[in-house]
Amino acid sequence: MNSNRHSSRVWNPAERRARRNNRKKRRRLIVKTALITMFAACFAVLFLMPIVLTVTNSFMSASEISANYGQVFATSDTGGKTYIASKVNLKFIPDMVSFSQYITVLFKSPEYLFKFWNSVILVVPIVIFQLLVAAGASYGFARYRGRLKEIIFFVYIILMLMPYQVTLVPNYLVSEWLDILDTRWAIWLPGIFSPFAVFLLTKYMRRIPESVMEAAQIDGAGEWQIFKSICMPLCKGSLCSVAILIFIDYWNMVEQPLILLSDTEMHPLSVFLSKINEGEVGLAFAVATIYMVPPILVFLYGEDYLVEGITYQGGIKG
Repeated sequence: MNSNRHSSRVWNPAERRARRNNRKKRRRLIVKTALITMFAACFAVLFLMPIVLTVTNSFMSASEISANYGQVFATSDTGGKTYIASKVNLKFIPDMVSFSQYITVLFKSPEYLFKFWNSVILVVPIVIFQLLVAAGASYGFARYRGRLKEIIFFVYIILMLMPYQVTLVPNYLVSEWLDILDTRWAIWLPGIFSPFAVFLLTKYMRRIPESVMEAAQIDGAGEWQIFKSICMPLCKGSLCSVAILIFIDYWNMVEQPLILLSDTEMHPLSVFLSKINEGEVGLAFAVATIYMVPPILVFLYGEDYLVEGITYQGGIKG
């Protein structure tokens, strides 16, 4: 009986208009969401296509790669590039899965792994010591205010905004003056004292309420205890996000080793990849796939910290 009364209810014109407007709004919202999702999906496919193409092509045999992309990497008798005479076939699925490229890279050609470990040796100390230097400097900038410190921090910002190519010549001259040119210290020192991490950590630490530090001082805590027991735990997410960004930035460096390291034996894999000739295209796919693994693992492991460090808006979790 109640359902019959409800179904026989007569809606007045204002209510009917309101219901129609609500239905139209819901339809527009659904259409808008669908369009945005399709738009984002198209961009995601475009961004992921080169990565997927690299990974899948690394499992192709050398003959299949030559048959599909030979015209792209072909050269004339004089050594110059030739025009593409036939259609290039972009294949995402190999005709027959082959691990020959990886066998060559991992077991038959140790130079690739040697360059990979060169990258690790160059990047890991920069990440560790840049975080240590930045943590101490950021604590000083955030804890104590003054005219001189604000000027120094402003200089840090100016240096951070400059592209590396601008400071490349001064770094070269300073390295030559310190007699560390053509050594790994020429890469390590500019990276360790980079202003990028100092800027981000300082902005993060300044959001920590001063009342927390004042309460610790009242309880008898010194500066080292405040730094170690309060600032560092609260900055854990920011430290991880900065470490990820530093690692990815220096993992892909090319200009620094090319200019500051004349000995090719010390060059990282990022430089060596550009020197693979047209007869080793299949190896290039395999090496590039291996080279992508550490940044991807670092990002996946620290994704939550990266998001937390970027989106942090202040306050303390209680």
